[in-house]
Amino acid sequence: MPSFRALNSARLFLVAALCVSVLSVLSGCSSLPGHEDIRVSVAGIEPIESQGLELRFNVKLRLQNPNDYAANFDGVSLDLEVNGQPFASGVSDQSGAVPRFGETLVSVPVTIPGFSAARQAIAFANGTWTGDLPYELHGRLAGGVFGGIRFTDHGVLPLPGFGTFAQ
Repeated sequence: MPSFRALNSARLFLVAALCVSVLSVLSGCSSLPGHEDIRVSVAGIEPIESQGLELRFNVKLRLQNPNDYAANFDGVSLDLEVNGQPFASGVSDQSGAVPRFGETLVSVPVTIPGFSAARQAIAFANGTWTGDLPYELHGRLAGGVFGGIRFTDHGVLPLPGFGTFAQ
C-alpha cells in the first residue's frame, strides 16, 4: 500500500503536469513541438485623410499561418522604424483568425507624426542615407492569456538613383 506522502507527491505531479498542458494550449500552442511563428509582410500602403502636420496611411498586412491550428486575434498594433529611427505607429481593433495553413489580410491605420517625417527628410537632405532605406516593423496580434502573438518584419526599400552632381 502506497504511503500518504507518495500519494500526495503523485497528485502534486499530476496537477503540475495538467497546469503546464493548459498553459501551453492557452498560450497559442507556441511552446509545442512543430510550432512556427506567424509570417507577416506588408501587402500594401494606401494614403488616408490626415490632420495637421501628421501623415496617415492604411497599412495592409498579410498574415500567413504555417501551423495546423488557427491563430485567433482580437486587435493589432504595429510600430515602424525607418533608418533606425521611430517613424510610424498604429493600432486596429480588427479581430479574426488566420486559418490553419492559411492567410488573411488585416488593415491597420498608421500615423507618421510631422516631426518624424521632418527628421527623415533632414537626414535625406544631409546625405546620411547611403543607397537603400532599411526598415523594421514590430507588432502584435492581441489576444489570448499571454498577450497574443508578436511579429517582426525587416528589409530595405531601394531608393531611386538621383545621379551624381558635377563639381
